[in-house]
Amino acid sequence: MVESSPPKKLCFVTIGATADFNALITGVLSQPFLQALKRAHYTHLLIQYGKGGASLFSDYIQQRRADGERTGDINVEGFDFDKAGLTKQMSAARGQKGDSEGVVVSHAGSGSILDALRIGVPLIVVPNPELLDNHQVELAEELAAQGYVIHGKLEDLPAAVEDAEKLRERHKSWPPVNSGADPSGRGLAGVMDDEMGFLD
Repeated sequence: MVESSPPKKLCFVTIGATADFNALITGVLSQPFLQALKRAHYTHLLIQYGKGGASLFSDYIQQRRADGERTGDINVEGFDFDKAGLTKQMSAARGQKGDSEGVVVSHAGSGSILDALRIGVPLIVVPNPELLDNHQVELAEELAAQGYVIHGKLEDLPAAVEDAEKLRERHKSWPPVNSGADPSGRGLAGVMDDEMGFLD
């Protein structure tokens, strides 16, 4: 009798194309994060680490081999960037052909966020604190307040995995239905305009 393997459940991490975000790569390769994935029944971790994160990722893989793969049952892979875009990887996190729905962990760049929201995959948005004129925190906070994403924090990424599992149960579709005035006066459109550099 052949044993069937559990369905694939993918966590896809992207740092985007324009800025290094080694703190996020380090965070998702940490034992607490990997253990959180394991508790949530993830089987795969795929990391888009950019040019600056290649050595960091390679060092992790070498250390993992030296330790005899003792990090558990999660298959960890990575790549620098895909010129064709990241739709394929985000769709894989959404779950296909009997796979379980996973999650995307993304820097708080508007392009990556919009791609994940359009696909409909649960999304953890982690602002990069090293950027100047950083609107990423505002964007992450606004989208989280409206219930579309989890605002992940570098210092507590394992908790974001647990929160993403809860988000899956109440996931909202994108684009949002226009439901009236936002009490802050800016709304999502204002935050996105700021992120994209549009002026009033």
